[in-house]
Formats: sequence, structure tokens, C-alpha cells
Amino acid sequence: MKNLTLEHITQVCGGTYYGPADKMQEEVQSVVTDSRKADKGCLFVPIVGERVDAHRFIPQVMEAGALATLSEHVLESADFPYIVVESSLQAVKDIAEFYLKQLQIPVVGITGSVGKTSTKEVIASVLSQKYRTLKTQGNFNNELGLPLTVFRLREEDELAVLEMGISDFGEMTRLARIARPDTCVITNIGTCHLENLGDRDGVLRAKTEIFKFLKKDGHIVLNGDDDKLSTVKDYEGISPVFFGMNGECQVYGDQIISRGLKGMTCTIHMGDVVFTVDIPMPGRHMVYNALAAAAVGRIYGLTPEQIKAGIESLEPVSGRFKMIETEKFLIVDDCYNANPMSMKASLDVLQDGAGRRVAILGDMGELGTNEAELHREVGEHAGKCRIDVLICTGALCKNMAEAAAEANPSLEVIYEPDRESLLAHLKKYVQKEDTILVKASHFMKFEEVVEALQKM
Repeated sequence: MKNLTLEHITQVCGGTYYGPADKMQEEVQSVVTDSRKADKGCLFVPIVGERVDAHRFIPQVMEAGALATLSEHVLESADFPYIVVESSLQAVKDIAEFYLKQLQIPVVGITGSVGKTSTKEVIASVLSQKYRTLKTQGNFNNELGLPLTVFRLREEDELAVLEMGISDFGEMTRLARIARPDTCVITNIGTCHLENLGDRDGVLRAKTEIFKFLKKDGHIVLNGDDDKLSTVKDYEGISPVFFGMNGECQVYGDQIISRGLKGMTCTIHMGDVVFTVDIPMPGRHMVYNALAAAAVGRIYGLTPEQIKAGIESLEPVSGRFKMIETEKFLIVDDCYNANPMSMKASLDVLQDGAGRRVAILGDMGELGTNEAELHREVGEHAGKCRIDVLICTGALCKNMAEAAAEANPSLEVIYEPDRESLLAHLKKYVQKEDTILVKASHFMKFEEVVEALQKM
């Protein structure tokens, strides 16, 4: 890894090196926090977690061929190189910041309340039509996940598309310090993490911390249809590029056609350039994601043909509106995470399903003092949608079930107190040829519901 010698690592961490002097000029081959992934030449970073202190795995990591390890305390009688640091978590961030500077690879940083991951996927799919592009995998978008993504970069990579997720003030500043994006993309400002951020104005302040480390000749790409983001003007001389369905946006879409659960079709306008694209995933929100990708693609010099090809070759990610066809059902696996905005969007898409349209929804987390009312809001929306069955699971979802039944007495509403109870009764709630949406916040572990449906 370029310039990631033990000497440089010691310096950037403010650490103390212990071990043979001749090892200090050696570069590590990888950086890992999971001892099971330790390999020859790696640097092990033992994170002290709530349940496990990874320092106990240091001996087996070194036996696996690691070049060195970090440690938060002196290792008595150690016969291998190690670096003592005050905090392993802070050290991994400092190392990632240093390493990314060595590579000088342009970074597209993506944040927002809803759609970060799907937007990241479309942008990466577009940019990969011209550049060797590395993107965030899974949910590696926080203060540990972002550095681990950075460590996957190599000198031959040409662009990095990094997802950046937060739940409190100051977090985005710390993430942006590592990523130092050349282009900042914000999808929208919703009602996530109100527990810490208070209201949507708080969410806006927290998300726009991403601008603090934006390169001076960088770009800002924002959803122009979002009432909060549309108020963002210049930032230190950089004017935002807006995307949306509004013809006043620099990149906008119209002639939008739903192809049901097969996806969306729309016409994209970028100044004098106009082209029609088939988006292979359903939902109006996917049009916004495609427009964001088109805006970023234009910034990085892609042709309309390349942008179109990138959007149309998009592949769904597990847990993110992934269609799973079994002999009995069409399952819409959207159980990675949930908030009121994304719940409503998914319900809207479910309306285009064939057969009975069944929504299996679970509790949404981190909504603050208004959590009960926000669940009721989703329930009211469900009552207005053209769906046949609503199954609500979890303590908070009781509010959703009650509101849905009030909004539409003819809708079949079922309430289960927890996931275990749902799984015990699931078989009697579903029928052959149903289209079934499965969605909840990650802590509800609704991937178990998807697995159960697949086995029926």
C-alpha cells in the first residue's frame, strides 16, 4: 500500500514503535480489524468493542503472518513489531486519511437521509463505464467502515465512490476529513436520526458538514426538489449542480413511466443533451438516483451513451429492493433499513405488484420523541395505497397498524408483537402468487423473514 510504511503509520498515529528498526521501512499489504481476515504482510488494528476487546486476537494474527499490529498498551515480551497508540479507532481514521492523500484519487462522497446506498450504486455503475471505480461495500459508511473502504483502494484505481452515513452532529466532519471529497452528493433531507439531530433543519446542518473538506475546485450535487437542499446556495465559491424533476434544475428528468416492478423509464435533460433511459429498479426515487448519477457522470466527462449504459446495467444489492422470485412468491427484499420516507416510497412501488400485494413492515429506529407519530404517518399512507394486506411487527408498529386500519377499514391489517411471533404465523398470512414487500430497520433482523419466505 503506497507509502504505508510502519514508520509513516507510527508518525500519523502519534504512536510509539516497538520492534526491529529494519522493519520500519516496510509497507503493509493490507489493514484489517477482523482477525479472521489477517494475512501475510497486513497491519492489524484491534478495536475495543462493547463486547470484545480485539487485543486478545493479536497472537493469532501475528501467527497468520501479519507484519505488525497496533495496540492500546505495551505488549510485554512481544517478539514482533507493534505500535502503541492512545486509541485504535482514532488511529485507523488517521491512517486512512494519510493513505488516501498518498493515492490522489478523486473521491465522490455521498450522503443524505434516504437512498445513499442506491445512489452510490448507480453513480459507481455509471463512472465504471469510463474509470476503474471502487465503491463502498455493504454498510461500511461510518467512522470505522469508511477507513476500511479507503484501505481497499490501490494505485490502479481511478475513482472512489464513498458512502458517508451519520447519526449525530460532528460525525460528518470527521468522515469528510478522511474522504476529502472532490464531489459531494446529497440525496435528500428526511426524518432520520431525529433522536440526535432534532428536526430536518438539524439534519441539513449535519449533512452539509460534508462541505468542510471539499476540494477548492470541487463540485456539489444536490436534489433540487428537496425543500431544504434547494436553499443551499454557494459554498466558498462553489455553486451547486441541482438535479430533480423540476425543469429549472441543471439536470432534470421528465416523461417518467413506471414499468411496474421491472423498473422506470425517463428522459434525462442535461442542457442541450437529452436521452431516454430504462432504470432496472422500480420506484420514483430511482429516477432521482439516476439523475444524480447523470450529473456526476457529466462532471467526470462521460458521454450520454456511457451514462445511459451505466444506469441500465445497474444491479440490485441484497436488502435494497432486490427482487427474489420463488415458485410461490415475488419477494421484494428491502429489509436493510427503514425510515418514514423510504417506507412510503416502498409502499408506493408495491402498488404495481401482481397478485395480492402484501407489505410486511417492522419498527423504524432512531426517530426521536416523535417515533409513535411517524409510525402512524406511515400507517396512514399504507391505508391510502392500493395494497391488500399490511402486516405490522414490533412495539412501535402497533401505531402503524392502528393508523392504517383507521385510514382504510377495508384493508386487511395484521399485527404481530415481534419477529419471532411473525415467523411462527407467517405461513398462514401469505398465498401463492403474492407480491411481498419486506421492510424494517436493520435491528429488526427481517432478513430472517426473507429467508423464511424463500423456504416456503
